[in-house]
Amino acid sequence: MRTLFLTLLSVAMLSFTACNVEQTEEGEMPEVDVDVEDGNMPEYDVDWANVNVNTTTRTVEIPKVVVVTEEEQVEVPVINVNMPNEEGEERTIMVEAEVRNTSHELDIEEVYATQNKLIVISKLENTGQDLDDQTMRVSDQIVLNAPDLNVKHYIIGKQPQGDFNNQYTYISSRNDISKELDKAKKLL
Repeated sequence: MRTLFLTLLSVAMLSFTACNVEQTEEGEMPEVDVDVEDGNMPEYDVDWANVNVNTTTRTVEIPKVVVVTEEEQVEVPVINVNMPNEEGEERTIMVEAEVRNTSHELDIEEVYATQNKLIVISKLENTGQDLDDQTMRVSDQIVLNAPDLNVKHYIIGKQPQGDFNNQYTYISSRNDISKELDKAKKLL
């Protein structure tokens, strides 16, 4: 999109600056007298630049991610949280990471609750299986019956490259957030 904008801007600039103007006749101001004669405006031939905007085919690298999903029946942890004077609702808490080159596993290990949020701690581990320069997404999920609370995700492990992985906070160990967990109740 940016390239198209710059191309159109260049064409517009050329149309204003890339022309050849030749005067073909001298101009003449009218004589001021009691008898006024018509004046003559100068005439010009303007040769504009010939500008063509086309497209061409080039070979460029475009990243493609192939995601294959299959439905399977698996055991999913269910956590019931009963808070006084608050109605719970069932919802799925999911964590995902996008990894490249080597396969990884991502598992939700612990869930904590504070007054106004849930803290979900997951672990991302490299399995060592070569992906042949391919990208894959790994995920884990739990079902939670609890009041609607904000969720803060922490993933223990090295943050993979890519914008997709910026939605979570990556930490080196559980000790990095131990002070935050001291004030929370462990649910899982």
